[in-house]
Amino acid sequence: MPFDFETPPDRSNSDSIKWRRYAGRDILPMWVADMDFAAPPPVIDALQQRIAHGVLGYTHPWPSLLEAVVEGIERDHAWKIEPDWIVWLPGVVQGFNLACLLAGEPGSGILSFPPIYPPMLQAPGNQQRQLVRSSLTLAGGRWEFDWASLDALLPVKDTRMLLLCNPHNPVGRVWSRDELTRLAWHAENHDWLICSDDIHCGLVIDPSQQYVPIASLDASVAQRTITLMAPSKTWNIPALSSAFAIIPNASLRKQYLAAARGLLPDVNVLGLVATEAAYRYGGPWRAALLEHLHANAQALHKTVNQMPGLSCCEIEATYLAWLDCRGLHQANPHRFLEQHGIGLSDGRDFGMEGFVRLNFGCSRSLLDEALRRLSLAALAAQAA
Repeated sequence: MPFDFETPPDRSNSDSIKWRRYAGRDILPMWVADMDFAAPPPVIDALQQRIAHGVLGYTHPWPSLLEAVVEGIERDHAWKIEPDWIVWLPGVVQGFNLACLLAGEPGSGILSFPPIYPPMLQAPGNQQRQLVRSSLTLAGGRWEFDWASLDALLPVKDTRMLLLCNPHNPVGRVWSRDELTRLAWHAENHDWLICSDDIHCGLVIDPSQQYVPIASLDASVAQRTITLMAPSKTWNIPALSSAFAIIPNASLRKQYLAAARGLLPDVNVLGLVATEAAYRYGGPWRAALLEHLHANAQALHKTVNQMPGLSCCEIEATYLAWLDCRGLHQANPHRFLEQHGIGLSDGRDFGMEGFVRLNFGCSRSLLDEALRRLSLAALAAQAA
């Protein structure tokens, strides 16, 4: 059946944190990773049926839910997991903060790759660990790991865990099998735990790219890896707070569960209902979404790279674009673009100045208006 991504629900006067940030101001909200589309019809239907039952008591994940997740991951990502590897979580942020507790002793290093999702920069410090930064580098119009810098960094840092984001937020890369294999070699050579935030794995929009979970490389890598997933980004249900960790190593899984005990709540019943419906019946909606996002990404990439002072790499995954604003010669490009009617995410929060992140999970008409304002802002910066 066709799905309409051009006339999404009006969120301008709703409780949306995305839209309320600029309420009453002529600024388009294109910042937080929250698409403007209604959830897939099968998810809405499943939630309505569960509400109609009338009882919202305590529950645990049920067999058909586990079956839907296991089958969905094998179907969509060619990774066969076992149901007992799954640990349910209220969100991936809680998931990687919890993983940091297992990374050596307080003061140990946790390696990550800015620019990156801001809570991943904060998580080591939250758990009395040290963030070890190995910044991505822009090479030939593509974001890559800086292997030479990483090789020089590791001998002087007591690193105990690799904190990965795959696909990467905000640069939109889908890490290749070769890149992941090289990271895994470091993890095995230095005896690191690996925690990989793969929440955007269902949003590979470039048909030439394939998402590979690092834990799927081989059994040895899987034994040291915690993989975090959720239906929240792919099917746009983030406020239902349903996520899970996939931990093949039974001993590591036991440690993880012990660290969570008494600290993390169970996933609420509606989040679990939505998760099953998304994985079991959400495929057609997801396929249509990916086509829409790919078209948006192509238009954005072409248009931005024609603007003076701005550039953007091709986007392989996510609905997020990482814009290089250094050519605008603005001390605070985020604030400058707000003044021209576009509300984006500040690159400084991701660990890299001179950049902003734009959410194109919206109608094409809204994206076109954002690009029009972005172009006017670029011209104004050149004329200043």
